[in-house]
Amino acid sequence: MPLLIKICGLSTPDTLDAALDAGADMVGFVFFRPSPRHLEFAAARALAVRVGDRALKVALTVDADETWLAACIEAVGPGLLQFHGGETPDAVRAMAARCKVPVMKALAVETAADLARVADYRAAADRILFDARAPKDATRPGGLGKPFDWHILENLDPGLPFMLSGGLDAGNVGAALGITRPGGVDVSSGVERAPGEKDADKIRAFIRAARAGEAMTGTHPRSSASGV
Repeated sequence: MPLLIKICGLSTPDTLDAALDAGADMVGFVFFRPSPRHLEFAAARALAVRVGDRALKVALTVDADETWLAACIEAVGPGLLQFHGGETPDAVRAMAARCKVPVMKALAVETAADLARVADYRAAADRILFDARAPKDATRPGGLGKPFDWHILENLDPGLPFMLSGGLDAGNVGAALGITRPGGVDVSSGVERAPGEKDADKIRAFIRAARAGEAMTGTHPRSSASGV
């Protein structure tokens, strides 16, 4: 399966168009008020209409309740929910069943010991996203531009499709692909000029670099990237 490329935290029509025109497979909308990428529902709805069927829409939430999730789904009609907080496997399973939308669970990685949590989510999520662990004083769990040691994922087969995030940009995504061989990559701060301000040129450069890295490394995901 081809590498999936997700541009997350999009908030303006021009940067959304840049991502779509450059061939992004997934576009992410953040619904988490502490984040500089947070979208109000009216703005998200307008962007979702602009996407149409050109890419998979992803709604990112952090420890959201059922009411908030329902509002996110109503606003953008996502093809995938991204849970980026401390959601337990039972909570992920229950929310997926209620919302009837596939789920990607983000797991923070700092050491190899963090991978033990993958087994807990294998039967709850449709996809795993490996992201760098946020510092203890951080106000949000992701989008901090911090990579982790990708060698932790080397030769890993988590038993379900997985994506890589955390400090990726056009300059390092090729190396990350060669080491981790993920089913997809997810970038946010790495295509910004300032927190929450996407840069169209950086978006295009990232997608070009990811496709080039895919071609050069012959990347084939260790776990099937089929499905959502």
